[in-house]
Amino acid sequence: MLSIIQAAGWPIWPLIACSVLGLALVIERFISLKTARIVPPKLLDEAIMVSRNGVPGPDVVTQLEQNSVLGEVLASGFRTLNSNPRASEEDLRSNLEGAGRLAAAKLQRYLGALATIASAAPLLGLLGTVIGMIEIFGSQGGHGGMGTVPGGGNPGQLAHGISIALYNTAFGLIVAIPALMFWRYFRARVDDHLLTLELAAERFARHLLSLRR
Repeated sequence: MLSIIQAAGWPIWPLIACSVLGLALVIERFISLKTARIVPPKLLDEAIMVSRNGVPGPDVVTQLEQNSVLGEVLASGFRTLNSNPRASEEDLRSNLEGAGRLAAAKLQRYLGALATIASAAPLLGLLGTVIGMIEIFGSQGGHGGMGTVPGGGNPGQLAHGISIALYNTAFGLIVAIPALMFWRYFRARVDDHLLTLELAAERFARHLLSLRR
């Protein structure tokens, strides 16, 4: 591996940095976007059951808020009625929507960075290719002296230029393709979670409005 890095030259180091960062982001998103952390299947029903006879106290609301992202959204509805039992439907839905926007921002965290890596890696590979081509053209400047091919250029410099061009092109694609695939996968997971959150918030809003009456 070290010999490949040496053959690829300095342009490969930004690609290595992108690969390490991309791997860290993928692992972080896999952990953070688990269903249990975002929308536990039974949490909405449990929240509705707990509040059948009225809005629960602050301790229960705090525990709900710390449960998951869905818990944060549901807790915002409880807090609205705790602070103002006669809150209007507009205020209640506005607070739930605000909590939903914060949840969406949390779910989409780092996806932009992963998309940037997927876009930038081929360009960094192309940069390495261009630098390799420069090395190749530079190797053709020999005039038959020591270490050169008569009528040609320096074979060592020629080989080095080819290595830089090919290794960087390949490594750029190796980094970009998985990053793009994972970005699309996480994008789909986020969309699914957001839809579930939206439906749960709508159902919960109707429940809270019935408590207010």
